[in-house]
Amino acid sequence: MSSIFRSMRISATALTSERLRMDVISNNIANSQTTRTDEGGAFKRKRVVFQAQEDGVSSLQRMRGPGTLADVHNLQGVRVRRIVESDEDMVRTYDPNHPDADADGFVEYPNVDISTEMVDLMAASKAYQSNITVIQTAKTMAQAALQIGK
Repeated sequence: MSSIFRSMRISATALTSERLRMDVISNNIANSQTTRTDEGGAFKRKRVVFQAQEDGVSSLQRMRGPGTLADVHNLQGVRVRRIVESDEDMVRTYDPNHPDADADGFVEYPNVDISTEMVDLMAASKAYQSNITVIQTAKTMAQAALQIGK
């Protein structure tokens, strides 16, 4: 695979992964005051866990076979490994008039901190934009290479 197209493919995996990360963050923000879920209890913050994509070939096999440095170093991109619930403590607030208050008058609110979610959203957005720049740069390089052949 051409290195230009490899760069595009790797960035495309990042775009997909970061888009899902932004969706999860949006869901956290939307549910920041949800005190009741189908599973019972308050909503729990979710996080995305990324993992490097692998092709199932060992490092030794990659080094023995013909290929580029990208092949030897197994540059395949990123994928979402899983979405996990945060184990941070929930927020307990005294509100005896709330329909979800316990016998002592406390309501359990989600462990979602809007400031943290906004910082995570900005980081995901920046990573997304950076990978768009990589794709645009690779496209420009491919077009320049085609102009050389004219």
